[in-house]
Amino acid sequence: MKNRVGFLMIFICSWMFSQQTTFKFDFGGERVEKGFIPINPTSKFDKKLGYGFMDISGLKSVDNGGNALTGDFITNDKPFYFSVAIPEGNYDIKLNLGDTKGISETTVRVENRRLILNDIKTKQGEIVEKTITVHVKDSIIRNQNGENIGIVKLKPRETKYLHWDNLLTIEFNDKAPKVCSVIIQANKTVKTIYLTGDSTVVDAQYEPWASWGQMLPYFFVPNELVIANYAESGETLKAFEDRHRIDKIWNKIRAGDYLFIQFGHNDQKAGNSTKSGYRKRLKEWILKAKELGAIPVLVTSMNRRVFDENNKIVNTLDDFPDAMREIAKEEKVDLIDLNALSKTLFEAMGPENAKKAFVHYPANSYPNQKTALADDTHFNPYGAYELAQCVVKSIVDQNLSLKKYISKHYKNFNPNKPDDVEKFHWPESVYMESLKPDGN
Repeated sequence: MKNRVGFLMIFICSWMFSQQTTFKFDFGGERVEKGFIPINPTSKFDKKLGYGFMDISGLKSVDNGGNALTGDFITNDKPFYFSVAIPEGNYDIKLNLGDTKGISETTVRVENRRLILNDIKTKQGEIVEKTITVHVKDSIIRNQNGENIGIVKLKPRETKYLHWDNLLTIEFNDKAPKVCSVIIQANKTVKTIYLTGDSTVVDAQYEPWASWGQMLPYFFVPNELVIANYAESGETLKAFEDRHRIDKIWNKIRAGDYLFIQFGHNDQKAGNSTKSGYRKRLKEWILKAKELGAIPVLVTSMNRRVFDENNKIVNTLDDFPDAMREIAKEEKVDLIDLNALSKTLFEAMGPENAKKAFVHYPANSYPNQKTALADDTHFNPYGAYELAQCVVKSIVDQNLSLKKYISKHYKNFNPNKPDDVEKFHWPESVYMESLKPDGN
């Protein structure tokens, strides 16, 4: 009986913690700021506690004295991941980064390598406070009263993803990541962009794969707008419905939120034409979004890396981009023509340099990769970053309502002059896989 009571108390405490929406963590050694939960190098994730590091190997704390919150920090020579059991929703996360007696360099990504902060450097003795805003999701579909009414039908490979695991996971990466504190608080008012699409949009968990969707958060101001990426590899418009992914969004999206829709690659591959349900479903989604007070935005599918003898991109997407352009006009909704922008971008790169934006790597570049990777559909982080800038450029150039949320990280990108790949900053995560995503 005594054991049962003890187990019940642990379960209740764990459940209560997972329902919290405000947390204060002091990273470092023995000295702890009042009102904060202490986190030290041995704080391995514990389901009963509901927080901790995914892997504690290599973690170390440094205490420089002085302020209890900012005078010490945790660091590692490799990327490290901190997870918290937390209800789904939108959260502001306040981070104190730096070293009161040294320098630091930190890149922060969340969940499946979603880029949030890039190459944050602090000078000798400097501590910086950065706020990020993150969307956390689970696979349960709830109605407006919070009642469970269904579930998203996840693919087997998705069960390993960090964005369906009922946790918020923060990745601290770069040459000298030094974390003093993490404060998490629910944000009930932030506008949300819901992304729908396929492997070219999804938050890809494994290096070297990436998509524009997981780079997009970097270009928007925190606290006011957040990216909620619901895209998944291999999906068509129909499959997105059949697996109840869109039902999940319909039960979460609010008036004033945005719904980005990019499908075409797999719809085409499935043997469909634009007349076999594609147009009909697009129009139904647009109508539903408008009925809910949300703002639909159509995104044409980007080109594949297929060039003709004159080094011009060949359209391999049939009439899917044109169909989306026509529907945008008919339904009077905003259109981001990523198809046209990617054509400009890839032609500016040229056939050979464009390989540097796609998953083209010689054998043994990644673990268990015995053969060369030569994928002309899927992108590496550099290519994904360039495409995300194309998306932002379209928002800015068209003066769409989202323009007011664009951050200073966006620097008037010109697809005719791609960024130098050698200057692209992307410290790799620990998750790597040579298996290509679903879809083509």
